[in-house]
Amino acid sequence: MEEQDETAKTPSANDTNPKVTGIGGIFFFAENLQQTKDWYAQHLGMEINEWGASFESRDANRPDQITSLQWSPFEKGSDYFAPSTKEFMINYRVQNIEALVTKLQENGVTILDDIASYDYGKFVHILDPEGNKIELWEPS
Repeated sequence: MEEQDETAKTPSANDTNPKVTGIGGIFFFAENLQQTKDWYAQHLGMEINEWGASFESRDANRPDQITSLQWSPFEKGSDYFAPSTKEFMINYRVQNIEALVTKLQENGVTILDDIASYDYGKFVHILDPEGNKIELWEPS
């Protein structure tokens, strides 16, 4: 068996390859939005904000960078997950979103919209082979 160089497996802080770098959010439908938020706050101690709850952490490859994961219930029937009919959507944190979208297009992946830019980052939505809508987010 050939020995592998362990340093080759560790991403560099200078890496700009278009790829997913983490989970940016977990979104799901709730029958009763406010009751669901209240339950998580009361029983699990989650600090609920306008969008759900935010969890901050440090990037292992860039320890000076704070990352976040957004947990958000959505009112059942919301069209935010459309065209997916699934009960959930995952937001993946990415780097080099423009190059990633180009790569996905070249590979025949369904891109649902154009890249949208906001103060807090860039977003685009795609579909996986199972019809799950995926949100890609490159933080600012």
